[in-house]
Amino acid sequence: MNELTIYGAGLAGCEAALWLADNGVQVTLYEQKPAKFSPAHKSAGFAELICSNSLKAERPDSASGLLKLEMRAMGSHLLQAAETARVAAGGALAVDRDVFSAQVTRMVETHPNITVRHEEAVDIDESAPLLIATGPLTEGALARRIAALTGDRRLSFFDAVAPIVTAESLDYDKIFAASRYGRGEADYLNCPFNKAEYEAFYEALSAAERAPLHEVDRLTVYEGCMPIEVMASRGADTMRYGPLRPVGLRDPRTGHRPWANVQLRAENVDRTLYNIVGFQTNLKWGEQKRVFSMIPGLEHAEFVRYGVMHRNTFLESPAVLTKQQCLKEHPNVFFAGQITGFEGYMESAASGLLAARQLLACLQGRELPPPPAETMCGALLDYITTPNKDFQPMGANMGILPRDEEINAIRDKRERYAALSARAQDAMREWAQR
Repeated sequence: MNELTIYGAGLAGCEAALWLADNGVQVTLYEQKPAKFSPAHKSAGFAELICSNSLKAERPDSASGLLKLEMRAMGSHLLQAAETARVAAGGALAVDRDVFSAQVTRMVETHPNITVRHEEAVDIDESAPLLIATGPLTEGALARRIAALTGDRRLSFFDAVAPIVTAESLDYDKIFAASRYGRGEADYLNCPFNKAEYEAFYEALSAAERAPLHEVDRLTVYEGCMPIEVMASRGADTMRYGPLRPVGLRDPRTGHRPWANVQLRAENVDRTLYNIVGFQTNLKWGEQKRVFSMIPGLEHAEFVRYGVMHRNTFLESPAVLTKQQCLKEHPNVFFAGQITGFEGYMESAASGLLAARQLLACLQGRELPPPPAETMCGALLDYITTPNKDFQPMGANMGILPRDEEINAIRDKRERYAALSARAQDAMREWAQR
């Protein structure tokens, strides 16, 4: 019988363990709780939900709903557990987190092909396939071993991350494409402020409510990733001499240099997503939507990721991971979950399912291509493995799905998203049969 080891009983590790065990693999699952807890974890149960009990929307024409449909096509066990723990949440799937964790723990511990070892994983044996799914707070000996294997091509720091918006939600009557001083191509989208607009934005930003930090996050932030609200607190013109500096730019509508200027940088090759440059933030998400929508051209912006501020540990996946989720230089070492850059509860679980299928193929001596880029899972894999010097984790969103002329011709957004979802579901059903 095939045998395999998994480190971590979070969502990714449990999803992978259950799927592999159902497919005849003898799994040894290492989980350090309850002997040792990370600063963020409190419960001894598996698949512990830390921040929220919401697993997001279920509508097929939403990114989160599509992801769940793809997971069901792949044989998700955690979605089955979620149904037993469901609580009322309108169009979203929300769970009683204790009931959910207890159900997942029960499913894992009672499976005849899974052996649980409650001890900390500290080493990596490359003699046989291994899955590491220890999450964004991986630390200690294991973190050092991962660093050694990857040439320290990983990130582990207290970080403030900027929001990302969809290209199709921007107002191009107010935005212009240009690089400073006309150097090179017009690589940036520019959102120009006049003096009155900037002053109103500054006042709103200065008064906006910040998110509380957990004890694990109470660290010093690097100057290079200072939250925009902290920068604003240093004076009304500080941002205008920093990321909002207007020098080297001319607004084609007025013929003059803007009073201040926000730049948007393409987040993916297809330019369907844009990062708000320099807007690392710890504002509450509702406040980000309210205040950042005051930026000219972003009045109706669709945010696919809000800014967050936390300690994070994740691989520089574009440099070290293949689309099969193993290390390029150590093909027996696989990774899944948030440590790879899959951001979110269901995204983490989906990553575990994808890794499980690749691991089974590895054990059987066959090659399995990743799911098509038209699927949400395939698009997320593409995102975390495509070279990107500013790589940050990403969650499911419609902006990362590739478009074609037929899709782009659909003007209504809900209809366009429904078409993207239908195409993705067809592609995933076919891939899942491989």
